[in-house]
Amino acid sequence: MREEHRQMANALRALSMDAVDAANSGHPGMPMGMADVMTALLRDHLVFDPSDPSWPDRDRLVLSAGHGSMLLYSALHLTGYDISLDDIRAFRQLGSKTAGHPEYGHCPGVETTTGPLGAGLATAVGMAIAERMMAARFPANLVGHRTYVIAGDGCLMEGISQEAIDLAGHLRLGRLTVLWDDNAITIDGATSLSTSIDQAGRFAASGWHTLAVDGHDQDAVSAAIAAARIDPRPTMIACRTIIGFGSPAKQGTSGVHGSPLGGAENAATKQALGWSHGAFEVPDDLRRDWYATADSGRAAHAAWIHRLDAADASTRGAFESAIAGDVTPEARLALAGIEEAFLADRPDLATRQSSQQVLNAVSQAQSTIIGGSADLSGSNGTKGVCHTAVTADDFSGNYINYGIREHAMGAVMNGIALHGGFIPYGGTFLVFADYCRPSIRLSALMGLRVVYVMTHDSIGLGEDGPTHQPVEQLASLRSMPNLHVIRPADAVETAQAWECALTSTATPSVMVLSRQNLAALPRAEDATRVNEVARGAYVLVDPAAQRDITIMATGSEVGLALAAAIELSTQGFATAVVSMPCFELFDQQSSDYREAVLGDAPRVAVEAAVRQGWDAYLRAGDRFVGMTGFGASAPAEELYAHFGITPSAVVTAAKEAMATPTHSNT
Repeated sequence: MREEHRQMANALRALSMDAVDAANSGHPGMPMGMADVMTALLRDHLVFDPSDPSWPDRDRLVLSAGHGSMLLYSALHLTGYDISLDDIRAFRQLGSKTAGHPEYGHCPGVETTTGPLGAGLATAVGMAIAERMMAARFPANLVGHRTYVIAGDGCLMEGISQEAIDLAGHLRLGRLTVLWDDNAITIDGATSLSTSIDQAGRFAASGWHTLAVDGHDQDAVSAAIAAARIDPRPTMIACRTIIGFGSPAKQGTSGVHGSPLGGAENAATKQALGWSHGAFEVPDDLRRDWYATADSGRAAHAAWIHRLDAADASTRGAFESAIAGDVTPEARLALAGIEEAFLADRPDLATRQSSQQVLNAVSQAQSTIIGGSADLSGSNGTKGVCHTAVTADDFSGNYINYGIREHAMGAVMNGIALHGGFIPYGGTFLVFADYCRPSIRLSALMGLRVVYVMTHDSIGLGEDGPTHQPVEQLASLRSMPNLHVIRPADAVETAQAWECALTSTATPSVMVLSRQNLAALPRAEDATRVNEVARGAYVLVDPAAQRDITIMATGSEVGLALAAAIELSTQGFATAVVSMPCFELFDQQSSDYREAVLGDAPRVAVEAAVRQGWDAYLRAGDRFVGMTGFGASAPAEELYAHFGITPSAVVTAAKEAMATPTHSNT
């Protein structure tokens, strides 16, 4: 290894050590151990241009082991990204670009938010799938980049890794390379404390090409990456490293994983490495060497721009529209058309079935909408006659068979959304949202347009019993910031919900859909077309007289509210019914609109789920009709009666609310 290359790696080590020491917080061990691997990758292989971090045909680099963030920040700073030395000095401080773990949209050059171990690897699988799908749709001279992942032992221990590597091997994602920091250390100590797995054997069994190298031999690392580039399979390179490399007292121990070196050990480490420069100091010659690592990427970027400019207008327009994530005029017309058909036909359909009809219409109108399901395509209604499967031999399809891998499905969809070019949706049962939750949270944190289709939304799924009947999932998902949880009550609301989901470019959506048929809601035939779901809640039945009671409901329970309202009206009570398909969208409306919808009268909320979340709209004296525990195994109608979620129960609750003297907003 040439001396200048060794010193380039030492520059990464020194900046990482100094930043962690200055913050008195962080993880120096991995950056010190993987500095040679990062240097070899950026010096010889990665195609990138710091002047345009979002250039579509750049290589993607994902630091799945996000705790080692200073390795990435140091490299981004030295190669010329908009990360100053002051940002490096302000590692982990409020307002700095250099957060504790890499955050997408917060720091230039960070491809995805990584924190939960293994999520970055699975997200990178989505990026690699998106690259292949784009390559199947556009000329080869516009799409041909690679995806690299730096992963640690923790990433490979987490269960999501097996889901992701299995899918990647099945699809033969040959442009995906994982660089494993094989240092045999976790926080508790040696990996032998908790695992005996043959990681290379595991990857090989999943259809991967595997290699092993000395992670401190940059030439060997570079040669392995070159070998990965010519193999048709995804590649895992086991890079044997020493955590905290160079630290006389701490290298090779868990003590350097997540603790600063401290002044004396920092100085001793620099002496051992032959690094004679002060804190945060990198000599000009090394800065020039690091800046030059992007030269080939800058040239490749310029050549790519020339090729895009030379493409015919149709190809260029389609490519730019896909990358921009536009919902096409054709898709908007398809949404309007299916909604008009639902208005005219007034079908009694399960919302999973009306959702399937919407997806069939919009997917035929826009090829960049990519569907999928965790082995529940028929049950979720996520696949229509227009869908063809993505396979290892043909990535031109528009449907991904994720297999029974909900956790990876969510992360892969995040990767597809981050890559650009497609709008992903994927389905499972609502009760299994718990398997997807870390990925949903990252969708929300990054502000990604990812659509989670969650069917079998209540005790209404019936005989499968309490293991499959979600009661707390709605409340749990509604508690998550920047997430639209949409539970439509009929086919029209379902079409409107899809319009909201597809046009919410910075917020993921969860479509909560029924197994059982739901009757069409009453609507004026000559009503002007307005997306009521986009308002979050709206008055479905407004009595002519001043309200005596307001009944609020979502999904299948809106029908119960309507039946109760009819009974109350026959008894002389002026009853309003409010459909509330999306709390989050309702909360974004003006206070005047919210007050007009909710009114001043006593309120009853009805939902076949737990009460949590409804108290934002219920006051002292108001009532809730729903679940207080888990479900049971029986036909849906019997379950609703057994748990007291019936029109008569709503009528009783309404009378109790009206008999309560006060209904305070406090």
